[in-house]
Amino acid sequence: MTKFTTQRRPLLALAAALALAGPSLALAQAKTKVAAIYTVPFEQQWVSRIHKALKAAEARGEIEYKATENVSNADYERVMREYATAGNALIVGEAFAVEAAARKVAKDFPKVSFLMGSSGKVQEPNFSVFDNYIQEPAYLSGMVAGGVTKSNKIGLVGGFPIPEVNRLMNAFMAGAKETNPKVEFTVSFINSWFDPPKAKEAAFAMIDKGADVMYAERFGVSDAAKEKGKLAIGNVINTQAQYPDTVVASALWNMEPSIDRALKLVKDGKFKAEDYGPYSMMKHKGSELAPLGTFEKKVPADIVAKVKAREKDILAGKFSVKVDDGQPKSTAK
Repeated sequence: MTKFTTQRRPLLALAAALALAGPSLALAQAKTKVAAIYTVPFEQQWVSRIHKALKAAEARGEIEYKATENVSNADYERVMREYATAGNALIVGEAFAVEAAARKVAKDFPKVSFLMGSSGKVQEPNFSVFDNYIQEPAYLSGMVAGGVTKSNKIGLVGGFPIPEVNRLMNAFMAGAKETNPKVEFTVSFINSWFDPPKAKEAAFAMIDKGADVMYAERFGVSDAAKEKGKLAIGNVINTQAQYPDTVVASALWNMEPSIDRALKLVKDGKFKAEDYGPYSMMKHKGSELAPLGTFEKKVPADIVAKVKAREKDILAGKFSVKVDDGQPKSTAK
């Protein structure tokens, strides 16, 4: 056996091993690096939907995903820059309170794609915006609320009176008015994105004044309704499993259509500044009215029929829910 043959055998074995590993190595290399930055915990309603969509993409093996929760506004720009310099192709987050800083980072990293929750416009070439455009199921959930209230008084507790919250509350109120023109509303904002105790206290105050249905835009409201034996309408996520005798209906936000679109464009090298808001609408399956579940037999049949008919009209493009970003006002006397 020659020296050449002896040396050649391990080389051939290595080549064969690499050939077998090739597809898996290529697959690993094909994963898109994605980072997300959240100012609140992962379990907060709004953030939980984004996190869920990204975790699903990670589970499919499409992305390498890292995320940081509870980032203060003061630290947001620093964390963005760290993720941008770490080779992430897509950075997702919410820029509502840090618009200037987030947009500055995007300018400094033109080859990185940014998909940010924002009240502002897109910024060329790489800063896309999104929002939970779920006013359609919010309207439908309002129809349900108007049909189940006995006192004709509904309370609404929100985080901040910003367009993203206002449009959902206004749509909910319009839906309630459709099924119950006599209904009155009490509206309150706790000026926080995550303060369940404060939201709970605000809800208690409304219930004490006669509200028997609560719009739970924030965590904590359903707890108050449960303790007082009242009803609640969920927002963004479905919490009926946790409150089977309290949460009647919920407007659900599905972030998957937006996230999946962004990931495909990034992978194809075609990501650009774009408004992703419309991909949260029902026609894109970005939102929906949750099944009535435990309340399926408790909501009046005529109300259920009206809700289903209106839902059908929305999906068919025959009915448009008005987008009203103005701060909703209390109408209760």
